[in-house]
Amino acid sequence: MIKSLFIDIDNTLLDFDGYVREAMQKGFCQFGLKPYTEEMFPVFRRINTELWQKIESGELTLAELMKIRWNRIFKTLGIDFDGYRFELYFRDQLFHSAIPIDGAMEMLSYLEKRYLLCAASNGPYEQQRNRLKKAGMEPFFSHFFISERIGVSKPAEAFFTRSIQELNEALIHRGEDPATPSEIMIIGDSLTSDMEGGRQSGLKTCLFDRERKHKKEDLSVDHIIYDLREVSSIL
Repeated sequence: MIKSLFIDIDNTLLDFDGYVREAMQKGFCQFGLKPYTEEMFPVFRRINTELWQKIESGELTLAELMKIRWNRIFKTLGIDFDGYRFELYFRDQLFHSAIPIDGAMEMLSYLEKRYLLCAASNGPYEQQRNRLKKAGMEPFFSHFFISERIGVSKPAEAFFTRSIQELNEALIHRGEDPATPSEIMIIGDSLTSDMEGGRQSGLKTCLFDRERKHKKEDLSVDHIIYDLREVSSIL
């Protein structure tokens, strides 16, 4: 029986990709750079993914990512501009970004009546809390397990161990039985930080595959959904 759900934020509840496109378009115009084109987005995605994978493996810190991310992107795009200056703009804009994924509010409204919901995300704590608040999603959650506060990023086992410990301390304080890892399910879009991290820590797993890239039989996950509203068919 599932007692609690760990739910990822970026590209699960909030549209990070949509924000990036918007920030690049506005930022390139604001700083007088060459106009944004859709061909530029895959460059961001590839470099950003590579850097976040290094954060997940412990090879890079968030502070280090901020110093090098946009310099690498601009070099690849042939743009001569201070990447760290653009990073500060990017971070400021992201702090206030709250573009909901289609179906996210419906999913949360359904789940909150049935389970204890916990946000589980890599990133700066105040930024992620503020984005959930602006999107009207913060009240659905009882806990916010954000890597900056937890002290380690998904998919590290310590992220899940510390999060589960904090969850269970709250349950015990309320006079309830603690949850075992198998009584917790993680819902997220990442095969590494969410699915692999959750599976290695004993959690049930549900992949949100918005781009419909995968089939369940090809993956080591318990469930796969292509629309967040489909969660009602498995929980």
